[in-house]
Amino acid sequence: MKIFDLRKQMGDFTLQIHRMELEPGVVHGLIGPNGSGKSTLSKLILGILTPDSGRIDYEGLTPRDLTMTSQKPYLLHDTVYQNLVYPLKVRGIRPDQEEADRLLSRCGLLEKKNQYARSLSSGEQQKLSFIRALIFRPSFILVDETLSNLDPDSTELFEEMIQERQREHPATWLIISHQLIHIRRLCGCVHFMEKGRLVAQGTPEEILLHPEHPSIRHFLASTEAFYLE
Repeated sequence: MKIFDLRKQMGDFTLQIHRMELEPGVVHGLIGPNGSGKSTLSKLILGILTPDSGRIDYEGLTPRDLTMTSQKPYLLHDTVYQNLVYPLKVRGIRPDQEEADRLLSRCGLLEKKNQYARSLSSGEQQKLSFIRALIFRPSFILVDETLSNLDPDSTELFEEMIQERQREHPATWLIISHQLIHIRRLCGCVHFMEKGRLVAQGTPEEILLHPEHPSIRHFLASTEAFYLE
């Protein structure tokens, strides 16, 4: 996916991305201070917002190939199982019961498959949202703060599942997170935004451990950077 001269005005805020490339099959991290435009960019990529100018070259991807999981997921007024297989049904794909049960079991939700999804705890809802995003094997997965505020076991599970997915069926990931330790462990490329602009991009080592741009150094000093060593 390539982004060219993308511009979006929202009130007093302007997003302006001159050029950004998300290499296929790579786990990308998107970081930056609050209000830097990360969520706006994600909504433009997913087609939730329409840019004022510029373009996104999806390089053959269609909306059916993209998915998103967020910190506060939207769940249907239905069972856990029906929420999980919903992406398959809207794409005309017959659910594989064995695969669905495997994913539910992996997240400790198998015994709750017939439970009303919105009665799950917040952590369980995040797990359900995450495996729902994976079940149809999308080509592009946007993770918006899903890794934030999770207990250590859930965090480890999500990281393992991302790494397993990349070994078995590589996808392009864009992970938005303030938890920089996850970004360093998972990502092959990190993009830093500030005030609606893409300031820098590079490897985790270049951006998180040896940043040259002063804005990145300031951002790291105000976050959990001391956990990165």
